[in-house]
Amino acid sequence: MPKELANGKPATGRYSVEEKAAAVRMVRTLRAELGVTQGTVQRVATQLGYGVESVRTWVRQADVDDGVAPGVSSAEAQRVRELEQENRELRRANEVLKRAASCFGAELDRHYRK
Repeated sequence: MPKELANGKPATGRYSVEEKAAAVRMVRTLRAELGVTQGTVQRVATQLGYGVESVRTWVRQADVDDGVAPGVSSAEAQRVRELEQENRELRRANEVLKRAASCFGAELDRHYRK
């Protein structure tokens, strides 16, 4: 999930976490009341003025996060992103250290040959 600014709005994206959660709750409530799943996302999206595919994506991800549907939860996806970032940083640091070691090694080698 995107980080939020002090005013409660997301740092990226159009909708806050609260707005998304409210839309998901509305879809789930409507599904429970009507006993059907067909058309509920579109009805809620139209009522709130949100994009249908946006609401559908939020509901699908909420189902995964709640363990109702199979898939990668938001927390797991965030953890993978963090680990990939850390991996990139470590690879860069390793490359710098290799180059530095090679430079220092060449410098030491020149001193010993004299």
